[in-house]
Amino acid sequence: MSPELSRRGLLATAGALGAAVAVGTSGPAAASSAAVSDSPARRRRSAALVVHNARVLTGDSRTPVRQAIAVGRDGTILETGSSAELRRYIGRDTDVLDARGGTVMSGIHDGHAHPLGAGERSLHPSLEDAALTVPQLQEILGGFLRDSAPAEPDGWLIVESWNPVGLLPTGTVPHHRYLDALPTRRPVVLIGDDGHNLWANQRALDLAGITAATPDPVGGKIVRDPDGKPTGLLKDDAQPLVTRVIPDPTPAELHEAYIRVLNRAAASGITTFLDASVGEGELEGYAALAAAGRLPQRIHPALRVGADLAKDPKAALQYVRGLRSKYGHVPGLTFGTVKVFLDGVIEYPAQTAALLTPYLDGNGRPTDNYGDLYVSAADYGRLTSTLAAAGWQMHAHAIGDRAVRTALDGYQTALHANGRRGNRHTIAHLQLVHPDDFRRFAPLGVIPCMQLQWALRDIWTMEALLPYIGPKRHRLMYPARSLQRHGAVLSGGSDWPVDPLQVWNQLRTAIDRIGGSSDAEGALYPELEGISRASSLAMHTQGSAYQLHQERLTGTLGRGMAADLVVLDRDVTKVPVAEISDTQVLRTLVGGRTVHDASTATGKAAAAFQRTAATSAEKRPATLAGVHGGRHGACGCADGGR
Repeated sequence: MSPELSRRGLLATAGALGAAVAVGTSGPAAASSAAVSDSPARRRRSAALVVHNARVLTGDSRTPVRQAIAVGRDGTILETGSSAELRRYIGRDTDVLDARGGTVMSGIHDGHAHPLGAGERSLHPSLEDAALTVPQLQEILGGFLRDSAPAEPDGWLIVESWNPVGLLPTGTVPHHRYLDALPTRRPVVLIGDDGHNLWANQRALDLAGITAATPDPVGGKIVRDPDGKPTGLLKDDAQPLVTRVIPDPTPAELHEAYIRVLNRAAASGITTFLDASVGEGELEGYAALAAAGRLPQRIHPALRVGADLAKDPKAALQYVRGLRSKYGHVPGLTFGTVKVFLDGVIEYPAQTAALLTPYLDGNGRPTDNYGDLYVSAADYGRLTSTLAAAGWQMHAHAIGDRAVRTALDGYQTALHANGRRGNRHTIAHLQLVHPDDFRRFAPLGVIPCMQLQWALRDIWTMEALLPYIGPKRHRLMYPARSLQRHGAVLSGGSDWPVDPLQVWNQLRTAIDRIGGSSDAEGALYPELEGISRASSLAMHTQGSAYQLHQERLTGTLGRGMAADLVVLDRDVTKVPVAEISDTQVLRTLVGGRTVHDASTATGKAAAAFQRTAATSAEKRPATLAGVHGGRHGACGCADGGR
């Protein structure tokens, strides 16, 4: 179903539309001559907006579905009810929308993303996460070099969305010699789309001063040849050794890029973001957007504390307090969250996620590699105790089960030290969680913030992972239903731009664990860890609002709540699950203010860009059918995992 949105101000047609609303119909055939009273008393209580003929998902268990909603002129919700009941809120200048049976629901609260990072990435060419052979990669990079020929001989070529697990044939390891073979002397850097890997040519390494004598930084790794020379692959906190010498875009370029991507997010229905790794540069970007009136979402900055600073809780507290003091006045920003990376990523070749039992060698034999734990349980406990006592809540990146346990241990230490303070500490990603830890989340009040668009069979979960963790652990991946069953409040996030911004496909994938990806090799244990449609909708609205201490303001559509809502082109509670991926957002409101309207020229452009991204370039390409190597047999699936 793809209904159009009917927009009408009442003006001369007030009587006709009032009658249409009263009987829950719309359009010229519903016209009548009944007049709508417009006395001064009525004008004072008339709504700025009434949406009718809708399926309004309130989030209230007592009245979960209504037919219409009225938004006040102060940006709050006046009432939900039937179209007939809400007719009384229609005044002469009320904007009235006929949703034609589509959904009205809370806006999406993205509990873990990097929206300004998406803006910066948009300034560079992209490999679009493609799985490529070395010759294919070199051919594409040669095209990028030709497209930017005026930058010879010294301009940096920065390429985004390189797939660190997609260098074919499987097992091919990145090395600077492959980039050095390109017909250029320019520094060339490929930025991994997982945010944890960077691949540089020798010229870039030279400009960064990286040699065999350069030590690994805390929380990072310079991958080396047997003779100790850098291969050009940098992991996690080693990446800044190169990125810090790359010339920055101009402030004007960044500002315009930020505006573009945040408008895209509004067109996707996002009304609140947790920006999951923020320093002073990002805060300056948000301040400039707010000053220009171009910040469409509510933003919760998660202030980034590195591995070194995490060992000094008092210094960390002073640092985050200083940033809040300097930027706390910026409209639209809400402070209170601190971000710490506890480990890296689990997929081959990085294998920097911290595991309780070691990685396998690809043939089922244990290795001595347990991954990397960047902050110890003791240090994380001290840090959390200090920050929690001062009112901050923690947001931990934890992919591996040892990192997840470290986070839980740290939160338990803080609880014992401070008692219950309602901090709502959070763990993001949770690709592997040991079953013994499922039951710990709810008693500790810890929020699992999950990125379930990753929960499908593809090169990331199959070729780059199954052989290295084995089938038993593989079946535990992204344990959303298990955590929910043990009482945890699930929260949802995209991790954009680490993953493409495909909001409604993200909600779908949480349910069927396959989503609409063109290269999906099958569903990832939906019978074990898939969640219900209602749970998916709730985790990306009420759940994330709860994570951010915003549940009394947004996340549900009740009287007096802020009108952070979306109008959709279909009933997402009834269409087949597969059709949720194609949902289009017709209107997005934040605090009653329209930040996306698909009927305007700007709105059409943002929506069209988002549709294109969600259906073509940003989807992982289906180039993997011939590289499975028989590994699907290890997990008992057949026919390419279906």
